[in-house]
Amino acid sequence: MDESRMLAEFRTKFQVDQLLVAATPAWSWSVRPAQPTLGAGVLSLNRHAARFSDVTAVEMSELAELVGAMEKAVKEAFGYQIINYLMLMMVDHHVHFHVIPRYEGVRQFAGREWLDPGWPGFPALAENQHADLDGVLTEIREALRLA
Repeated sequence: MDESRMLAEFRTKFQVDQLLVAATPAWSWSVRPAQPTLGAGVLSLNRHAARFSDVTAVEMSELAELVGAMEKAVKEAFGYQIINYLMLMMVDHHVHFHVIPRYEGVRQFAGREWLDPGWPGFPALAENQHADLDGVLTEIREALRLA
C-alpha cells in the first residue's frame, strides 16, 4: 500500500479532521474516537512515517510545542493527574501517540460519570466510555478548544 493511502486510512479511522483540536504544520491533535478516559486523544504526524526515527528535528520541535498546549488544555478542561503517551504502531503503522489522561476518581462531563478503569496501573485502552452518546466527542473537542 502506498504511503498517501496509508496516511488517508489512518486519518479516516481516527477521524482526525472531524475531531481535530489543534494542529501545527507537522502534527495534529485530535480527540480519540474511543474514550478509555475522558479527553483521550491522538497526536499524529501529518505526513506518513513508519518509524519514529523518521521524524525530523523541526517536527520534533513542533511536537514539543503542541504537547505543551495539549497538556495545559486537558488539565484546564478535565483536571487529570498524569498523562500516558502510548506509541504502539502495531496495527496502524504510522507515527502517532495515543494520549490517555489519567484520573484518580470520577469525573463529570456531558451529564455522565467518567472513570479511569485502569488507575493506578496500565490504561485500559480497549475501554470506550459513553460511546452511545451522540455528540459527546464533539463536546470533548469543544471543551478542549475553549480551555
